[in-house]
Amino acid sequence: MSSVSPPPSGPASAPGTPGTPGGSDLAVRLARRARRSTREGLHALGTALSTPTEAGAPLLGQANSLWVRLLPYVAAVALIASLLPVTVVTLVESYGLNGGIAGVLATAQTAPLLMAVTRPLQAWWIVFTADVAGAVAMMNPGGPPGADPSDNPAAMPWPWTPMVIIGYVALMVAVGLREHRRTLLSVWVVTGGVGFGFALVPGHGGENTHVVLFLLSGVTLLITGMLRERSDAQRRLVEQETISEAERARRTLLEERARIARELHDVVAHHMSVITVQADSAPYRIEGIPPAAREEFTAIAASARESLAEMRRLLSVLRSERAGGEREPQPGIDRLPHLVEATIRAGVPVQLSLAEELGRMSPAVELSAYRMVQEALANVVRHAPGARTRVSVSRSPNQEWLIVLVVNGPPTKPTSLLETSGTGLGLVGMRERVRLTGGWLDSGPLPDGGFRVAARLPLDTPP
Repeated sequence: MSSVSPPPSGPASAPGTPGTPGGSDLAVRLARRARRSTREGLHALGTALSTPTEAGAPLLGQANSLWVRLLPYVAAVALIASLLPVTVVTLVESYGLNGGIAGVLATAQTAPLLMAVTRPLQAWWIVFTADVAGAVAMMNPGGPPGADPSDNPAAMPWPWTPMVIIGYVALMVAVGLREHRRTLLSVWVVTGGVGFGFALVPGHGGENTHVVLFLLSGVTLLITGMLRERSDAQRRLVEQETISEAERARRTLLEERARIARELHDVVAHHMSVITVQADSAPYRIEGIPPAAREEFTAIAASARESLAEMRRLLSVLRSERAGGEREPQPGIDRLPHLVEATIRAGVPVQLSLAEELGRMSPAVELSAYRMVQEALANVVRHAPGARTRVSVSRSPNQEWLIVLVVNGPPTKPTSLLETSGTGLGLVGMRERVRLTGGWLDSGPLPDGGFRVAARLPLDTPP
């Protein structure tokens, strides 16, 4: 009987190790993940380097002084004028390059510094490409014919010459003040990567300046990037304050309109109540009314009551939480003497000139005239204490307009620090009241330091 030989013994392969199906799958997954990460990183790097910020104002372009705005251009021209000839001479005499090639490289390495004032990332592409091309051209270890062997280019600073380092650091200032953080990091990584790649080239025992440029560019980008972010934060804060101020002014205007609407509610409600009473009492006051007319009066009264109820609902919407119920009647022109007396007791000498015959005016116009005088006198008390003030209310010569005039002189007492700025709420209310009645308003400071408020309100309010 034949015997079966046992399988060869040996160490068992652990699952997941190389050489086994599980290990091969793990290696493939890791390789795919590494390729995907590398591809995403290169894509992000390329996007950052190829997407400059929008070309806006040049560096220091927001400065008020013309000399400050011209400073970046002057600095760029000075750098170009000093670096360009020195670079040409150095490339020809120290590195043995052809004069034409040296001129082209030197121009490409320095001239774009002027472009960097407005488009720094595009200038970086040109300058860095020229720097790399110059480093490749200087890789030839042989010097010019008849040169001293001790002046071998292989012993000179490489891959970046001192002129390249100076121009590149100046370029990094412009890039750092304009581009975003991701772009700055990408520029720094590419600068270091190319520099350290050149350092691996054999046959150059001179000074490896790639470390110097890598450190200087990193420090420059870090400082200028922080300055740019700080400036952006301040600009956003100013923009937010501007938006807040506009929103505050809009809210003030809406509050003033709501206050005027609440005051006018009483005037309109009075007219609606009169209409209701007249429509309800007409069948009893007038004899011989036909049934159709009686039904018409009943419908008018019902519509008036419904409109009055809707007005009360509207008033409840307009009324703010701080506003209490106005139980007193709305003031009119006849209350101006009491208002002037109260202002005199507050320490402001006021002279009132009130025409005896003002004619018939609507309640809205009368209320607006009173409120405008009230706001003007309140402003005098706050901003011009002790100033002599004149209040005049009269009719225009054509008997169509009510003229309201409040003029005060300069303050005779020191103004409180809490009242120097003001809120502008009084003038906002005046403008809204004038707009509501179809009138006209003129207000502004006077040459002697006083203030003038003049309004013209129609005696017959337009429909």
